Amino acid sequence: MPAYYRAGFDEFLAADRDSIFAALNRRAAEANLGPQFQEQVQVWDEQLPILKDAIQRLVRDIPNAGRWSILLEFPIPRMRQRIDCVLLGAGTIFVIEFKRHSDATAADRRQLEEYCLDLRDFHEASAGVEIRPILVTGEAKAGGQPRLPYDAAEPNCIHGAQLAETIVGLDRQPGRDKVIGGEAWDNAPYRPVPTIIEAAEMMFSGHGVREIGHAHAAAENLTATSEHLVQTVLRARADGRHVMCFVTGVPGAGKTLTGLHVVHDPRLGGIGAEDGEGATYLSGNGPLVQVLQEALARDEAAREGLRLLDARRHAARAIQNVHDFIWDSYGREAAPWEHAVIFDEAQRAWDAHQVNRKRRVELSEPQLIAEIMGRHRDWAVVIGLVGGGQEIHDGEAGLAEWGRAIAGSDGAWEVEVSPEMVIESAEGAGSALFPEGVPRLLSIQTVSSLHLPVPLRTFRADAVASWVDHVLAIQPERATAEMARLGNYPIAVTRDLDQAREWLRRRTRGQRRCGLVASSGARRLRAWGLDMQARPDVVHWFLGPPEDVRSSYYLEVAASEFEIQGLELDHIGLCWGGDLTYDARARRWRPRRFVGTRWQNVRRLRDQEYLVNKYRVLLTRARESLVIWVPPTRPDDPTIDDSFLDETWEYLLSCGVPQL
Repeated sequence: MPAYYRAGFDEFLAADRDSIFAALNRRAAEANLGPQFQEQVQVWDEQLPILKDAIQRLVRDIPNAGRWSILLEFPIPRMRQRIDCVLLGAGTIFVIEFKRHSDATAADRRQLEEYCLDLRDFHEASAGVEIRPILVTGEAKAGGQPRLPYDAAEPNCIHGAQLAETIVGLDRQPGRDKVIGGEAWDNAPYRPVPTIIEAAEMMFSGHGVREIGHAHAAAENLTATSEHLVQTVLRARADGRHVMCFVTGVPGAGKTLTGLHVVHDPRLGGIGAEDGEGATYLSGNGPLVQVLQEALARDEAAREGLRLLDARRHAARAIQNVHDFIWDSYGREAAPWEHAVIFDEAQRAWDAHQVNRKRRVELSEPQLIAEIMGRHRDWAVVIGLVGGGQEIHDGEAGLAEWGRAIAGSDGAWEVEVSPEMVIESAEGAGSALFPEGVPRLLSIQTVSSLHLPVPLRTFRADAVASWVDHVLAIQPERATAEMARLGNYPIAVTRDLDQAREWLRRRTRGQRRCGLVASSGARRLRAWGLDMQARPDVVHWFLGPPEDVRSSYYLEVAASEFEIQGLELDHIGLCWGGDLTYDARARRWRPRRFVGTRWQNVRRLRDQEYLVNKYRVLLTRARESLVIWVPPTRPDDPTIDDSFLDETWEYLLSCGVPQL
């Protein structure tokens, strides 16, 4: 969406105040600013004289500056905010933010830095171009701060009267003929890749999945999958059908986003619709549910002016813990109000043994879901989102249990699956829905759009998941070859935890997040102050600002696979534990668990697979960069095996990971 106002410098200087205000007001009305409008008009009234004066001086002092462009209120959809002013010069983009208060806060700086990083990463015409942020406040502050990684710079904090001289000082190519074209830059493709939390907030505030894909292939596939799911629900409602639909995808491909899209789609009644026409997102991942509910509630309360208590109630209807959903409905004759449910990580549903252990009921969760949703006499839809290599705990039923639940319902359910579930690919969780063949009376349809093959999370490189697979499969040569495809996605390894922390702090700018993660079984990391038996408060860890000691930014508490699965951070430090070390002589992993005062070998094959999958989850949670810390030698402590950790260190180096 283009800026509210755009003009060349010469045109801007010739325009009167009323014509500029008319253009701004027209776009503000289209955007439905509502109660913010009056305050916004006052801000424009203060900014325009400052900009007029600065641009007059720039045209006077810089050759060819008359051909530069000014853009006011340029939208940043991922942040659902607008940049106050962008000036396009000769090979330089000046991003200007005005603050009415006299002193710039840390939050002001982070906001402006994030604007610049967003343009750098997601705006096609800004890629590879020098971006210079300027923060205009009521008081002059020192400029000339150090540069950020990837050619973005820290904000220069100035008074309005210093704007022109600051731009002159930052202009790297004065008089250069090649000026950035305003119209082409304004209309260039913008393909943001928000975090799952940001994406949920975007969709629940009225944006669609098409606005969150970073590449044409990813965006089109994500849109096609989401639309097919919505149409499946609409057809089931119109025709009185019962349908189970399963979506597969590579890690970070957007499976959760497609589910959230169905939940928020207005054609189905909107978020948490109370008339029985909506859809609900279900997950057995407690931390994911907790974080998404709170994030959505805070966002809606701020956006709509609601009480936080009311906003939390709305979020709790749209996103629910699957175990709570099941046991709230179990034992009743009536159908739940939800006609459509989306079950995230469906392959991780509990088997009958786990349900019996927890609830003394000898039915699996897939069987319970099929029975509960099957109570609807008119129509019902169950959408299962399936991720391969994500099983991390005993008691997870797998896809075959869903097949048994469907087969046991006497043909009540029609089934739609992705092709990957038919050929038993890794993306289909490595198992088939009907391993013994499709029941004779069952209606099953294969739909290609139900598979998501393009990763979105690691927008800097699509080879991260493949690199991780090679590392965990003990294929160091292939992993090394894959490193060449990582581009601007740095991965590094160190034996110094403080060095890893400093590396993360240097890279974390704007509103991007960093944090430490480690396996829940890495019990001896306690020797370095990381107690993996002490779980973080996930709401504060994922949502707290850098000033909050409970937040991930402090790099004091590591999240385990249970907290981080389904979520992500921009920059991650993975703290490698003694529970999965490399055996150089046998060329295999050495899976262990810490019991009492010593390590014990994990002998059951399924438990070994769970342990490897834990590290798969941990290694694929970073969006922009990853540093791996392998603890150093401690000869005086027999629980910290120096030879095992040394072999792990050498193995990671052999996989092409550079040492810090």
